[in-house]
Amino acid sequence: MECQQVSSFQAKTTLFLLLFLLLLPQNSKLAAKEQQIIAKYQKETARSTELTTSKRKLYTNNGKQLLILWWNAENLFDTKNDKKTDDNEFTPDGKLHWTEKKLLLKRLRIAQLFKAVRADHEYGTYPDIAAFAETENRPVFAGTMASIRNTEYAIDYHESPDPRGIDIGLAWNPATVKFTGSKPYTVKLDDGRGTRFVIAAEFLVSGYPFAVVLNHWPSRSFDASWSESKRITAAKITRHIVDSLRTKKPSADVIVMGDFNDQPDNRSVREVLGSSFDRNEVLHPDNLLLYNCWNDTSSPGSYYYRKRWERIDQILVSPGLLDGHGLSIDRSSFRVFSIPEMFDRPGKALYPTYEKGKFRGGYSDHLPLLLKIDVPR
Repeated sequence: MECQQVSSFQAKTTLFLLLFLLLLPQNSKLAAKEQQIIAKYQKETARSTELTTSKRKLYTNNGKQLLILWWNAENLFDTKNDKKTDDNEFTPDGKLHWTEKKLLLKRLRIAQLFKAVRADHEYGTYPDIAAFAETENRPVFAGTMASIRNTEYAIDYHESPDPRGIDIGLAWNPATVKFTGSKPYTVKLDDGRGTRFVIAAEFLVSGYPFAVVLNHWPSRSFDASWSESKRITAAKITRHIVDSLRTKKPSADVIVMGDFNDQPDNRSVREVLGSSFDRNEVLHPDNLLLYNCWNDTSSPGSYYYRKRWERIDQILVSPGLLDGHGLSIDRSSFRVFSIPEMFDRPGKALYPTYEKGKFRGGYSDHLPLLLKIDVPR
């Protein structure tokens, strides 16, 4: 039944897109380009339906689990001009000609990714918690999550002082986890410019409390070393949050995740935030380190830049998730998730929404991360 629902939804949404193209007036060159992209989407969804159908037979019940997704979804903007932010290029008349059709296609891509997670034999479910980087505001984020069929995600959202207006959006399934509150923390940069909040959100699952700390640190604009101090500032805020949570309860289960714009071995992550690839080192009572889950995968990265994979999207966990008590992860819990359609070339360049200012109509310039947490029965 589920496969029929997915196939039917994909057929209907593709038809709706084509009708949308025909009915709205537009520049002829842009229209031709969008028609090509939507035709490509139609072929991709047909392949994805075949993949979903084959994998539905592999569903297994591995006991109770909590599934968390992090994704830099790449510029999830509405089409309106917000006079308080620098979002002019993401409007129909702006530099990138961002239209309702393009936003709709973006949402369909995101929904397709969520359906692929549910179809995967390792999960068999949608994420219980999902956090996105680069979403412009609550309405566009909430509307995107609402477009994922057969889900009823609840939303928590804090508008940040970022000049472009991009924030972190948080969603959860209230049927599986209980949200108990969140707090945004301001990152004060030396140059006075605003940047994204670091957000701490707390939940309960089957009576077990845990926290997620969401990050989108300042970019490597111009030069990584020139902008490093900004990411170190953000790292100090995140470290303060983790310390505060563990002061209340030393064995607290804390998941730190985000787009750090630095790699695991960079100073901001390794020294300032405090992380390690060594589980035993993290579990040592004299240490305050976080465990970096990249140690548990051979995947080269989540972001492809200048013909190289980078691990700038990361999930780190506190010792409480490694000690075998309550909520826990093992060496198979972390994964960089993808489907073939997310790549421009197999295993190499990603298929983004925009590339060098040109509309590609893809998914994102980042791959999502998944963390599967075991929950005691």
